[in-house]
Parts: sequence; C-alpha cells; structure tokens
Amino acid sequence: MPRKPRRKSRNGMYHIMLRGINRQTIFEDEEDKGRLLETLIKYKTISRYSIYSYCFMDNHIHLLMRENGESLSKVIQRISASYVFWYNEKYERTGHLFQERYKSENVETTDYFLTVLRYIHQNPVKAGLVRNAFECKWTSLGEYIHEPNFIDIDLGLNLFSPEREKAIQLFADFMMTTNDDECLDDHLIIKMTDDKLRNHLNEMGITNHSALQKMDREKRDKVIKELKELKGVTLRQISRITGISKSVIQRVR
Repeated sequence: MPRKPRRKSRNGMYHIMLRGINRQTIFEDEEDKGRLLETLIKYKTISRYSIYSYCFMDNHIHLLMRENGESLSKVIQRISASYVFWYNEKYERTGHLFQERYKSENVETTDYFLTVLRYIHQNPVKAGLVRNAFECKWTSLGEYIHEPNFIDIDLGLNLFSPEREKAIQLFADFMMTTNDDECLDDHLIIKMTDDKLRNHLNEMGITNHSALQKMDREKRDKVIKELKELKGVTLRQISRITGISKSVIQRVR
C-alpha cells in the first residue's frame, strides 16, 4: 500500500521524531550524542533551518524545526546520513540505523508550539530518567535559561514576555508544569479503557464518584496518586471517571 504524502505545514514548522530501526539504540555513549549535536549545528548553516528544541533519548530523538531553505525531507536526510556514516565507521557496522521514515507532525499554532516545546523538554522526565527537565543534559532547555548556542530561543521566550529576564522565569515555570501533553512519541501506545479504570477503582473499594469525593484529602490523594501511576491512563480520563477536576489531579504528587 503506497504511503500517504505528508501534509505540508502552513508555516514550515514541524515536530520530528527519528528513532532507531526496530527501536534499537542509536547512542552508545555521550560522544555519539555530541556528534549528532555537531551535525545539527553544521547543517543548520547549510540547510538554513530554524531549530527551537531537541531531545536525545537512547533510541530516538525529538526535534522542533522550521524549514526555511531546503525541504524538511532533505534536511532530515542530510542529518541522518551524516550521523549514520560516522556511527557505522565508529562501531564497524554497516546498514541502516534509523527507521526508514521519520515521523513528523505540523506545528501551526502558538499554543501547539508551546505544547511541543514543553513536551520535548519533558521527554526524559516522562520516561522516568530524571526527576525534572532541568536535570537532563541532552535537551535544548539549558539554552533557553543560560547562554544560547545554536537554538533559536527568541520565538519561544518572546511569547512569555518582551522582558528577557521575566520571560526566562515564566518559560522555566511553564517547562516544569505537570501536564498530560500528547504529541509524537516512541512509546508503544497502551491505553486503558474507562471500564478497566472503573474496575480498578472497584477493586480498591471505591464503587462510585461520591465515595471518592467524600474521603478526606489525604486518603483521596493517595487513591489519585495510584491511578496516575497506572500505565495508559491520562489525567483527563481520571477526571472523567472520578468527577474530580483535572487541576486537582495535576496537583497530586
């Protein structure tokens, strides 16, 4: 069956995910990540793209980019071919490293730009690798807070405030906000059905909305925390099933 052509972004901006073939590791050590970073910097000048964020995970990467000169497909082909050539030489291997077709989604609104920006920076947190986004070395988050290297930070920061110091603080707060943002990811998506979530609550002895809502706060929060730790459950779904507002659920740690 032929592949569907990608829908072109109206503003040229895309969220891209490149992952290892069969989800295999694409970074064996920090030198490898450093090499890919150098590759992004090199081709930014050649291909004239803007880049707003990145995150390097062990078997996939996320990028938020805008094509300005070359097409997105040409840009990704250049970056991946250069890195794979170097990687194969280093590890004395041959063949593909990345899955043949990269994933992408259009980023055409300010709200979704901010969502993707946060999603990419929080990827290591949601994968359980770090406690907060600022602990991860291999994302672009530090360039927004400290001195920028090659990331185009102005678009993101100016959305918070024209005053740079204030913008950085508001940006940092936004990056730390608990959320259930859903964008491109490398995870196999496992979603729990509403019925299964209700059954789980029944097994905990909670048979209806009011039973949970009448609990004292400490006991209620303990239940919510357990629900949030279930795989395939979203905050929105918990709110729908329990009748407790999403903002209250977000605050439970």
